[in-house]
Amino acid sequence: MAVLITGGARSGKSAFAERYARSIGKEGIYVATGQAFDDEMADRIRQHRLDREKQAGITWTTVEEPFKLAEWLQAYTDNSHSNGSLQLEPHHSRPNSISDKLRGPVVLVDCLTLWLTNHLLREEEDPSVQLSVEIDKLIAAISAFPLPLLLVTNEVGDGIVPSYPLGRRFRDEAGRLNQRAAAVSERVFLVTSGIPVDLRSIAFRIEEDI
Repeated sequence: MAVLITGGARSGKSAFAERYARSIGKEGIYVATGQAFDDEMADRIRQHRLDREKQAGITWTTVEEPFKLAEWLQAYTDNSHSNGSLQLEPHHSRPNSISDKLRGPVVLVDCLTLWLTNHLLREEEDPSVQLSVEIDKLIAAISAFPLPLLLVTNEVGDGIVPSYPLGRRFRDEAGRLNQRAAAVSERVFLVTSGIPVDLRSIAFRIEEDI
C-alpha cells in the first residue's frame, strides 16, 4: 500500500509522514534520497538523522539511495517474498487502518523530488541517461511494493514559472511524477501549515470516471 504525502517547503509533510509511520509500525526504514553537496546540506542530513533516533515508538534504520530507488524497492520486495516476513499484527491481509501494527518495517521515502533532481542533473551530464525510463521503473516498483510505503514529495508548480529551461523542465517533470505516484497510491495527503488533508476522501469524480 503506497501513501503519497505532498506539500510545499516547510509544510510539515515529512513530520506527518514520520507520525503516520509510527502509528502503523514499530520499525521503520527511512530511505533518504538527498545528497550533501555542501556543508549546510550535510548538517541538515545529520540533524534529521539525529532527530529520528530520538523518536519514541519506532526504531528507524536509514538507507541513503539518491539514484537507485526503484532497484532498492524491487530488491526489498523480492527479498520479502522469499523469506516470508510480510505479516501483520494481528493477522490481516493488509493494513486496513493505521491502528494495525506491522511486524515488518514501514518504508518512508523522503523524498521523490530530490530523487528526480538527482536524475535530472545526471541526465544533463550524461545524455545516455533516460529520465523517463527511470520514472517508469520507479512507478512499477511502487506499485509492486508489498508493505506500507510512505512517499514524501513536493508541490513545486504553485509559484512563478522558472526563468531557465532546466527549471521549467524540473517543474513539469515533478508534476508528472507526482500525478503518476498518486495514481498508484491508495491514499494521498496534502499537508499545508502542518495540517494534513486526505485528498482521496474529498476528490471530485466525473461520472465517466466512476
